[in-house]
Parts: sequence; C-alpha cells; structure tokens
Amino acid sequence: MAALFWFVLIGLVAGWLAGMLMKGGFGLIGDIVIGVLGAVIGGYVFGLLGINSGGLIGAIVTATVGAVILIFILRLFRRA
Repeated sequence: MAALFWFVLIGLVAGWLAGMLMKGGFGLIGDIVIGVLGAVIGGYVFGLLGINSGGLIGAIVTATVGAVILIFILRLFRRA
C-alpha cells in the first residue's frame, strides 16, 4: 500500500513538473496519469542509456523526463 502511495505521489509531482516545463497543465488526475506513464517511459529510456537514478529525487527526475517525452509525442500527434 505504501509503495502505491509513493508511486502515485511521484507520478503527480513528475506530471506537474512536466506540465510546467512544457507549458500546460492537465489537472490533478491528468498530471498523475502523465507522471505514471512518464515514469515507465523514463525508466525505459534511462535503462537504454545505462543511467541508474536511485532514490526519491532520481525517481522524480526519471518520471519527469519520461513525462516530458510523452507530452512531446502527444503534441506531435495532436498537431497532425
């Protein structure tokens, strides 16, 4: 239960940070979804690059980078 709480909290923070960096918020639920999906994407990308980011700050950075990538891709499809 505690792991789920931290996963959602990291997703919320990462989604919010990505929204700030990419100039657009998605609301509470949207930020959580973007952040959680971003965590998956960021973990995959960081793994491919051989980057190991541990701890709470590392998890937030990884999820935020993934969320920024996700928002960028979503905007590409939205424009097309």
